[in-house]
Amino acid sequence: MIIIDGSEGEGGGQVLRYACALSLLTGEPFTIEKIRAGRDQPGLMRQHMTAIEAACAVGGAQCEGLELGSNRITFRPGSVQPGEYRFAVGTAGSTALVLQTLLVPLALAGAPSHLVIEGGTHAAMAPPFEFMARCFLPVFERMGPRVSATIKRHGFFPRGGGRIEIEIEPAPLRRIECHERGAPLAQSGTVLFASLDEGIAQRIRKAAMKALPGWEPDSITLRQLPADQGPGVAMLLEAPFEHVTEVVSGFGKLGLSAEKIGATAGKRMAGYEASGAFAGPYLQDQLLLPMAIAGGGAFTSVKISDHTRTAATLIERFTGRTTIFVQDERGRHVVRVG
Repeated sequence: MIIIDGSEGEGGGQVLRYACALSLLTGEPFTIEKIRAGRDQPGLMRQHMTAIEAACAVGGAQCEGLELGSNRITFRPGSVQPGEYRFAVGTAGSTALVLQTLLVPLALAGAPSHLVIEGGTHAAMAPPFEFMARCFLPVFERMGPRVSATIKRHGFFPRGGGRIEIEIEPAPLRRIECHERGAPLAQSGTVLFASLDEGIAQRIRKAAMKALPGWEPDSITLRQLPADQGPGVAMLLEAPFEHVTEVVSGFGKLGLSAEKIGATAGKRMAGYEASGAFAGPYLQDQLLLPMAIAGGGAFTSVKISDHTRTAATLIERFTGRTTIFVQDERGRHVVRVG
């Protein structure tokens, strides 16, 4: 039984999701104590429970202590079974983070799987659908499995109500190395908005463009969604290169100005473009798990995040594989899983 202090490292829901995925992949049971102890609302929240319940469903697992607000769970994995699954977070909790828990175990299962996940698709503190579909999954597919992702309905905070569908064709994972991102292609961006004044979206676009002087003036477009999918607004910036596409996002919330949303997203994208690295800050920890299960791999990245270091620690505890962080002569961070 692996014992995990949920307050260490990143100290949030990532510890739960990574531990569940690693447990299904290795067969190792675990106990997490002090779940999200440092957060304003400690313990399990609805989106964390959905991810754990999903892991139990696909992995024939048993989980003790699975209730709202719980600060301790014990998870005992069974056998992963591919198939048709539907999971509903019930709030604007992230659909992408539920997928993160299930993807690698199902990608190694003996038959295809189809997932329907309902909840938030565009909300703060989680990758939006476009990041998963255009940034992470294309790199993951280079390791062997085939995955298609479709968004059926957008879901903003706090209402949620979004829906994504995922098709997974399993295959053994092979190790890859991703040091160079290749030549840049045409950048683009979109401001999604629903049940809000278009002027808000225009202000977000204007602020982002000020932070991206090298982008074409008409590269960021506005897209109005049906009113019943709102209210909500999201900025999505996309920088494709030959070997990877970075997606940077920003989301509206009460008290956050349109100018702040656009400027922050624009500066983050400008920083990534200037870095010369393959992976941005959010692709980092997404790549560690499949690379560890593949037997190793490497990539260059921007500054290493707490999420990535926490993921590396969990991977070593479950698999024995270590992750090394160094900087190359160009100032990029090199992440090597071995």
